[in-house]
Amino acid sequence: MTDEFNRYYIKIRVILGINSKTIFEELTEALGPDALSYSMVKNWAKRFREGREDVSDDPRSGRPISVLTVENIECVRQVIEDDPHSTYEDIIVKTDLSRGTIERIIHDHLKMRKVVSRWVAHQLTDE
Repeated sequence: MTDEFNRYYIKIRVILGINSKTIFEELTEALGPDALSYSMVKNWAKRFREGREDVSDDPRSGRPISVLTVENIECVRQVIEDDPHSTYEDIIVKTDLSRGTIERIIHDHLKMRKVVSRWVAHQLTDE
């Protein structure tokens, strides 16, 4: 179940006048260990009682990941295609991106890993 589904359930139960403890017990009975914690149920029930309509997450503070652009991903891909033996340091110099960003691009977006000093695509399995 998604968080939004759980929140819709909480919202409907609050509208019907059901207390937080009962809502939590119902969710726990239905979802078992995948249910929201009691504190989360209580928190969302309070928000809905206070008039909140939206079930989506509130915006979070913090710096957005703006360096994961299509251009940067393609730039890293091109550096690796030009020289499959490139090191992280080589890629950092050629792209002016941080090591963490490059690692994220290579592993999460390009689905590559280093094998005997050469970047290769992950072999997909049924797992």
